[in-house]
Amino acid sequence: MELIDIGCNLTHDSFDKDRPEVIANAQAQGVVQMVVTGASEAGSVRARELAAEWPGVLFATAGVHPHLASEFSSDTASVLAELHQHDAVVAVGECGLDYFRDFSPRPAQRKAFERQLELAVDCGKPVFLHQREAHEDFMAILREFRPHLAAAVVHCFTDTREAMADYLALDCHIGITGWICDERRGHHLKDFVHDIPPDRLMIETDAPYLKPRNLRPKARTHRNEPQWLPWIAGTVASCRGVSPNVLAEQTTACAREFFGLPT
Repeated sequence: MELIDIGCNLTHDSFDKDRPEVIANAQAQGVVQMVVTGASEAGSVRARELAAEWPGVLFATAGVHPHLASEFSSDTASVLAELHQHDAVVAVGECGLDYFRDFSPRPAQRKAFERQLELAVDCGKPVFLHQREAHEDFMAILREFRPHLAAAVVHCFTDTREAMADYLALDCHIGITGWICDERRGHHLKDFVHDIPPDRLMIETDAPYLKPRNLRPKARTHRNEPQWLPWIAGTVASCRGVSPNVLAEQTTACAREFFGLPT
């Protein structure tokens, strides 16, 4: 069974002491490829560097998270545009809107989001999207750009059935994390994750965040890791009424087509 983690933050400092072991442990569990999320200018540079260190195993995105939108500048756009020229950088983002905490002013978030969608149009690569508590503004911007984008995935989807339907209507992909394993916050996803078409569904850990709360046996660390993607896959498979092997085949094929990953 081969799985692909489409979103893991392996540049996070919590992995600095054992990153090679984390990657090896994931591979041992069947996670054959991982896309390292670039969420800042420096983080995107580092994500590309990691992808170069593990060719064919690690790939990268390059973008600026809405939390850091106030730091987005013309120089940032130039750095990202250069990164997007590398084959190991397979998507633009993480980009989008996050009104849940407003770490950056909303106008700055919208401007940075639009600028990164322009970069995606220019380079022809798919976009790796983030949205929280900003659905209306997010949809308005995405709807304007969607006809010109190669592809789009709403990563770490945690929203409502209605929001999911809006994204699918725009021909977007949906990324599901261990949020679906959280009985406090993610139980609602189990009611409609089966509505995502097989060719629009991908899975991810968002490591080191969102460790599955129902993981058994419990791990000693609070840090999430890509090696636990099979647990998320099993949960999603159960909700969709398919075997883990079928879920793995579908999501892996979907991820490889979306990001252009080698077999």
